[in-house]
Amino acid sequence: MSKIIVENTEITVLNIDNRDYICLTDMAGAKENDARAADVIKNWLRNRYTIEFLGTWETIHNPDFKVVEFDHFRKEAGLPTFVLSCSEWVEKTKAIGIVVKKGRYGGTYAHKDIAFEFGSAISVSFKLYLIEEFQRLKEQELQQIGWSAKRELAKINYRIHTDAIKQNLIPPKLTAKQKSFVYADEADMLNVAMFGMTAKEWREQNPLLKGNIRDYASINQLICLSNMENLNAVFINDNISQSERLEKLNKIAIQQMNILEDVEGRKLFIESSKP
Repeated sequence: MSKIIVENTEITVLNIDNRDYICLTDMAGAKENDARAADVIKNWLRNRYTIEFLGTWETIHNPDFKVVEFDHFRKEAGLPTFVLSCSEWVEKTKAIGIVVKKGRYGGTYAHKDIAFEFGSAISVSFKLYLIEEFQRLKEQELQQIGWSAKRELAKINYRIHTDAIKQNLIPPKLTAKQKSFVYADEADMLNVAMFGMTAKEWREQNPLLKGNIRDYASINQLICLSNMENLNAVFINDNISQSERLEKLNKIAIQQMNILEDVEGRKLFIESSKP
């Protein structure tokens, strides 16, 4: 579940069956108060153009859509006596573009294509701002996916790194405490090479922050850390001492961060230079 703000109105966005559905009930609240939101949706649904739009959308996206029932509603739409609720529309036609939910996050939701169309019933400006805010939400989600992927890459490489420690640094018959010390020592060695401090030192300097030092790393730092973990595994296999590895990795970290930051700076310069 996500939230977007459109003209001071908070609107819920749900992912249902890998499709984005936007809350029409929240949107209707921007035109009328919450008590009359259902009336706004009902009046929109009575419109002949709305029924034709919904029917066309379902025909394209829903193989189980009942066209005969849709045709019946289309013939009656627009007449003074025609009344149709979202629940009845879904039940009679087996529509998937509109979903009526009860309980927590209850309300009437519609696929983004339909929700954008419903935005016209609020106002032209509301529809345009809705599309803009929804696109902004999707861009933020893509950025988060990219960050998470890099975080997972760092975790995977750390597993490779710890496997190398087990094979080369841990002699047989070590106690569990001793094994733990070796792992922590290597992890802190990488932290010192990358961040200039151990995990404990970071926690002491940032007592109000949750998580660990790597949770607050930049994307470039995570990329560099991922490379360092791979290199450290290679150095361990080559029986290079920890002190020598620390010195090598610190030099590599400085070099790679300079390159990555320089690339990022040039990218920003190019973007800012575009007309």
